Amino acid sequence: MDEQREAPATGAASSGSTCEVSERQIGDVAVVAPTGVVDMLTAPQLEEAIRSALGKKPNALVVDLTAVDFLASAGMGVIVAAHEEKDDATTFSIVAEGPATSRPLKLVGIADIVPLYATLDEALGALES
Repeated sequence: MDEQREAPATGAASSGSTCEVSERQIGDVAVVAPTGVVDMLTAPQLEEAIRSALGKKPNALVVDLTAVDFLASAGMGVIVAAHEEKDDATTFSIVAEGPATSRPLKLVGIADIVPLYATLDEALGALES
């Protein structure tokens, strides 16, 4: 697979919220992967990375929440906004598994509008078919 990585953007707030967001390209798929806490203090980092990825006009964007410890409503809002703002030609999906990420996405109905996968490999496989 043709994979390119960009340096992660890091941020820390005085409250102790920390989040790093990496962006990489796997073929024609942009993968944005935050780690740590995605809350009102760190959600702008996720938003910036998603906008950067979408600006490159990928065929698909996968937001990989595998390494997220806490996903607040601000982070979910960024995901919904990105889904609504993306180009119609860009497929959008989320990788989330477990109580910190997939459960809240399912509870608020985001999983009903954005495809949700348990692993990055599963998401990439679905995009190939």
